[in-house]
Amino acid sequence: METTLRGVGVSHGVAIGEVRHMGTAVLEPPAKQIPAEDAEREQGRARQAVDAVAADLNARGNLAGGEAQAVLEAQAMMAQDPELMADVDRRIAVGSTAERGVYDAFAAYRALLAGAGEYLAGRVADLDDVRNRIVARLLGVPMPGVPDSDEPYVLIARDLAPADTALLDPTLVLGFVTEEGGPTSHSAILARALGVPAVVALPGAGELAEGTVIAVDGSTGEIFVEPSEERKAQLRAAAAQRKAALAASSGPGSTSDGHMVPLLANVGGPADVPAAIEAGAEGVGLFRTEFLFLDDSKNAPSEAKQVEAYRQVLEAFPEGRVVVRVLDAGADKPLDFLTPADEPNPALGVRGLRTLLDHPDVLQTQLTALAKAAEGLPVHLEVMAPMVADRADAKAFADACRAAGLRAKFGAMVEIPSAALRARSVLQEVEFLSLGTNDLAQYTFAADRQVGAVSRLQDPWQPALLDLVALSAEAARAEGKSCGVCGEAAADPLLACVLIGLGVTSLSMGAASIPYVRASLAKYTLAQCERAAAAARAVDSADEARDAAQAVLSGE
Repeated sequence: METTLRGVGVSHGVAIGEVRHMGTAVLEPPAKQIPAEDAEREQGRARQAVDAVAADLNARGNLAGGEAQAVLEAQAMMAQDPELMADVDRRIAVGSTAERGVYDAFAAYRALLAGAGEYLAGRVADLDDVRNRIVARLLGVPMPGVPDSDEPYVLIARDLAPADTALLDPTLVLGFVTEEGGPTSHSAILARALGVPAVVALPGAGELAEGTVIAVDGSTGEIFVEPSEERKAQLRAAAAQRKAALAASSGPGSTSDGHMVPLLANVGGPADVPAAIEAGAEGVGLFRTEFLFLDDSKNAPSEAKQVEAYRQVLEAFPEGRVVVRVLDAGADKPLDFLTPADEPNPALGVRGLRTLLDHPDVLQTQLTALAKAAEGLPVHLEVMAPMVADRADAKAFADACRAAGLRAKFGAMVEIPSAALRARSVLQEVEFLSLGTNDLAQYTFAADRQVGAVSRLQDPWQPALLDLVALSAEAARAEGKSCGVCGEAAADPLLACVLIGLGVTSLSMGAASIPYVRASLAKYTLAQCERAAAAARAVDSADEARDAAQAVLSGE
């Protein structure tokens, strides 16, 4: 008999198939003592296992490319963290086996992260995966991970580590469902990049029996268990309609009455550019530059290395717009040479622009590299700072851009409520705003973006978040400047219409979402989008806002 479950849809599309569960996590190794004379040998075993796992993660990253590569390289660095390894050595020296030393050292670090307000919950999931891979290698048992299957299936997991998500084979993995995670978790972002339908934060997903047929709607977050033939037909028909609409939609983004809406791509580096071009991106709305800095957590990349990487992306969009976010280090992206190791709550500490202003040499090198990379190119370069709190922050960044001789527009990301509330003040110093809705929701609702338990507060349909978007857009319009959205909210085709109705001037998203958003905007006039936006802000919950906007756009 058909039953319906509901999680959070994070990647568009429909998948119908049998359930397969992720391989079980490594069991806790026994706590047995070793003789003192075996300690050196065990320490050597631990280091060999750590190095092998790090090499495997880097190899997976090279195969995956793009954002996935940056995430996996960060995991590899986590595996080889000197402090962690020193703790492993200490534990082995007092009698632990290699596998037990690794297990206990990672457990201690895990507790430390969890005690930091759980902002780093996404890092905890990554840490668990690294630990499991090292312990599995030491025990000589199969690695945890995606099940072997010759037939396509729907993957079920407690959570998906980036190492698994990055190399999913879309011909076999029809879609995936996780118990944990949120709409802005690593797995969700990578699922969208792969174009694999996905639902996260579904309580009890692990209880779905192996081999059960389910239908996954990655747009609505609905899971139909043992769906009827009628339900399957409805879902397939809806998917076919969406596919036809996508095929018919091309060219620049606009509403049906000709209001132009530039549709831009979020990229993590040169490897993401081909997919953006294929999807018809009109430029780049968020170029995350962290990928360069993750190669070596102890040293900043040279100016020459940065120039080469930036120019590759800039050359791909002649006459187009490329918005570069300077290094966003700190919190869940720590770098040894930049970020403090002892902050009680890194989310509320020195991160983003605050980090760069504390290390002006790093900022100056990056801005100079961007200036050199853009020399002689017709591209419209724009550079923005993350985590701008007020006008003083915006001025400090604009001054640094001018000091570096950067011929580009300077902008500020709106990720902190204070920047939205005082957007007109911030715009006295910069030329554009870009809303990072992931962090803006996190700080507005005090809800960690990686924690599934608070995912309802991370829903970008929350009316309070829409209010802050509207405030920012209204301020930009009053100042004759632009205000885009580069957070994951822009990837929702229905919400994209509401954002335009709120006054947002451009949308940037993962390449896979661009055709969906383009097709959705093309169905409605600007006036309809404005009415949908007003209806969404007039209610009190995310679900009510979504339903109200849908009702307006459906003519109900």
